[in-house]
Amino acid sequence: MSSVSAVDFLLSRQSNKFVQAPGPTDAHLDLILQAAMRAPDHGKLRPWRFTLIRDQAVGKFADLAIGATRRAGKPLTDEKEASIRSWLAKVPLLVGMACRIDHSNTKIPEHERVLAVGAAATNMLNAAHMLGYGAFWSTGLGTYVDEVNEALGYDGLDYLFLGYLAIGTPIGTPDPVARPDYQDFVTEWK
Repeated sequence: MSSVSAVDFLLSRQSNKFVQAPGPTDAHLDLILQAAMRAPDHGKLRPWRFTLIRDQAVGKFADLAIGATRRAGKPLTDEKEASIRSWLAKVPLLVGMACRIDHSNTKIPEHERVLAVGAAATNMLNAAHMLGYGAFWSTGLGTYVDEVNEALGYDGLDYLFLGYLAIGTPIGTPDPVARPDYQDFVTEWK
């Protein structure tokens, strides 16, 4: 693949919330997770942590997240619950993502660790796209509910939970997204 076609392919990536089975093969999932390990990481802290939720476990996780969200007193209408369940009924893979907070390291600021996990997530989104999958980063499903984070093994004292990637075979083609002109966001310092 020439660099021009690689860049064109990268520029064609967009979020695709609606995915279905089949999800990534084990070999493809290995590549997606290896791509995460290539993210920039000041101090080589490797702050990213991932939890794989696959196939039938996705439905069980939906039950947990919806129940925990209600127990936490967060707003969740019956319509929203039905929408979540309908969406997740087809999702073959969720990748939960958290940033490990190393309290003993005072040299590297926490926000740089969070950025490293965000870069790892972006690498996974791009790798999934390059392998022909659709993917979507969600901060729903109880992302900000302690019970959900703890059920995934992410105690709030040591981890900052950052949401999920839903990955699978795209259902249809998403509508093209109008992207802003990058020039509206760039200045040149002289």
